[in-house]
Amino acid sequence: MTQTSHNKLVSFIWSIADDCLRDVYVRGKYRDIILPFVVLRRIDSLLKPTKEAVLEEVRFQKEDLGQVELDPKGLQDAAGYVFYNTSTWTMEKLKGTATNSQQKLVANFEEYLNGFSRNVKEIVEKFNLSAQVRHMASKDVLLDVLEKFTSPYINLTPVETNDPEGRPLPALSNLGMGYVFEELIRKFNEENNEEAGEHFTPREVIQLMTHLVFEPLKGNLPKIITIYDPACGSGGMLTESENYLIEDENFQYKGDVYLYGKEINDETYAICKSDMMIKGKDPENIRVGSTLSTNEFSDTRFDFMLSNPPYGKSWSSEQKYIRDGRDVIDSRFQIKLKDYWGNWETVDATPRSSDGQLLFLMEMVDKMKAPTANKIGSRIASVHNGSSLFTGDAGSGESNIRRYIIENDLLDAIVQLPNNLFYNTGITTYIWLLNNNKPAERKGFVQLLDANKLYRKLRKNLGNKNSEFAPEQITEIVNAYLENKESSEPDSLLQVKRFKNADFGYYKVNIERPKRLRSQFTNNALESLRFDKGMQVPMRALFETYGDLVYTDLSTHAEEIQKRNEAEDWGLNKKQVAKLLDLNTWEKPKALYDAALQLWTSIGDEVMTDFNALTEKVDDLVKKDKLGLSAAEKKAILNSISEYDSEAEKVIKKIEKLSGDKLGKLLNRLGCQEEELELFGYYPTANPNEYITYETDSDLRDTEQIPLDDTISDYFIREVQPHVPEAWINLDSVKIGYEISFNKYFYQHTPLRSLAEVKEDLLALERKADGLLNDILNF
Repeated sequence: MTQTSHNKLVSFIWSIADDCLRDVYVRGKYRDIILPFVVLRRIDSLLKPTKEAVLEEVRFQKEDLGQVELDPKGLQDAAGYVFYNTSTWTMEKLKGTATNSQQKLVANFEEYLNGFSRNVKEIVEKFNLSAQVRHMASKDVLLDVLEKFTSPYINLTPVETNDPEGRPLPALSNLGMGYVFEELIRKFNEENNEEAGEHFTPREVIQLMTHLVFEPLKGNLPKIITIYDPACGSGGMLTESENYLIEDENFQYKGDVYLYGKEINDETYAICKSDMMIKGKDPENIRVGSTLSTNEFSDTRFDFMLSNPPYGKSWSSEQKYIRDGRDVIDSRFQIKLKDYWGNWETVDATPRSSDGQLLFLMEMVDKMKAPTANKIGSRIASVHNGSSLFTGDAGSGESNIRRYIIENDLLDAIVQLPNNLFYNTGITTYIWLLNNNKPAERKGFVQLLDANKLYRKLRKNLGNKNSEFAPEQITEIVNAYLENKESSEPDSLLQVKRFKNADFGYYKVNIERPKRLRSQFTNNALESLRFDKGMQVPMRALFETYGDLVYTDLSTHAEEIQKRNEAEDWGLNKKQVAKLLDLNTWEKPKALYDAALQLWTSIGDEVMTDFNALTEKVDDLVKKDKLGLSAAEKKAILNSISEYDSEAEKVIKKIEKLSGDKLGKLLNRLGCQEEELELFGYYPTANPNEYITYETDSDLRDTEQIPLDDTISDYFIREVQPHVPEAWINLDSVKIGYEISFNKYFYQHTPLRSLAEVKEDLLALERKADGLLNDILNF
């Protein structure tokens, strides 16, 4: 079918909605009728030539064999498809024998629908077609719609026919039928301002993906291959994959292709499944439901996987199937990685709940077939937006996923696509290519192809889509991928670079600085000790109002306090208000406050810059005066009177002896020599084998990202120590992360214009302004 014929067919079907449904349905509901009727009419057309054979098989099984339950296999053989209809009705007969009795028409139509095989009935149910038929009949439009879909001026059959005037009507192939489905979906979604991209991917993007996936294996494919799409929509990715393998003149695969998919949307699932049935595929390989909630094909591994999963969409409603609290319970999203010390650990491979696209990628990684099983392994092509490249810090689910894929040498290439290539978004998108059987020249490397500037403009926008790939541009990208070389022309619209796997990784490490505290007893400093830490605001407010009454009895003011809680937005529940009225709530912090006052009397008002000496003094006074303070209470008092001062002494955490095995184990863990211990926060004293460690100040803590091909200590000595001599490395904080930044790798510096050029532009503007001013003044 030519593009012109295809457009005419789509326009005719599109017009049915306006001609027949305008006064019965709002525009947003047109698709609920048109799409299932397109599917039904296509199936009806395919079954028409074998209708009598099927009816004869029904008679044979019932009368000659006396079977109560019909044998589906015999009926499928008679129909020539994996579906059939055992009723005497066809859509043309329904139209031709219709009377003014809508009740009778509905009864006949329902008999027709009930005659279908189980797989078609499921599609009918997903479209909710029976209810729609009854509704149309009640509004007297069912017969009109039937007449339109059985019109002799359209051809939904795979055989060429002529219209009543003798003009040829081209045959509609299965691929052409897929185009009709998808174009109608796009138009309906565009009308309703819905996201067309959720249902299908632009055809040329799928063509690029199929070329990238299959082209490297031309002539080496096994006799049977399987293809899977975990977010298959209406099946465009699966259809185009098979079409490329079998119909492309440069490929012409002669083996068997089995297609698998899963789709959460009932409508698009019904379209995909009907399309598979029409092609003679096993409809049971297309499943409905959430790919993330259920591991549908848990025991199956696939040769090829292509998908355009939803991105930027929440998976919160599916978390209960994947996580139990903090624990991941679905093995697809649990991975093993080594920590900085080389120890294997099972880590989380789930992204943030607002965007589940990487979960679909992990679903496909989980189902990769080992190269030993088919000699080619598995190849994946998956479309993502930019967040999959860099969102998520080291140790996060997103970074862990990238790390797992790259460190296992699964990531083969990433292609950056032009903006405005998709129907529902103008953002930049990327095709990830994964391969668990890389050839020798690609092992340990990732190829990045920047095709952001390689496109042609559409004459008319289709939603957000205003650009597309021309066939020769697809060829250019595929050839660049196959050549596996970096681009040599800086002005080329397609830029290619190669990176080692480790180039994308980094160590994230905390750089610590010592705590330095200046301390002084003051009224303001100690005042906070009067109140419970978690109820500072209401307790302070009540103390200002009632004074020492808070230490005797507040119950008489309970009603007033409740009103203040609501009016002043303290946010306390009934239990917390009751706690506020309890004397114990006030007496415990008051005892701490009184102890602090006693310490103040002994220590005085002096400003102290040696926190270590102050701590010793407080310890001695607590013991001497028998204040009975716990370590936590002493810490609370000291914290209340202390603040950072860069001139104060460092706060000592511990002084310890390090020698023998203890020293050896520490040096082995840190990977350093004894004289390098200061890099990691161990400072020698004047005493042999004695080292000081200092308390860290979290407010001064810095984080560095250090490339994996650098060492943390070398980087620290080179980049940090010259600027912050008192800092040290906290190796216990190290996490390994991975991210991919196309902007960084493909950034091309544009030199500033010369001063002479800028000057000439300014003079030109000045001359132009003078001319305008003269025109105004001489007007």
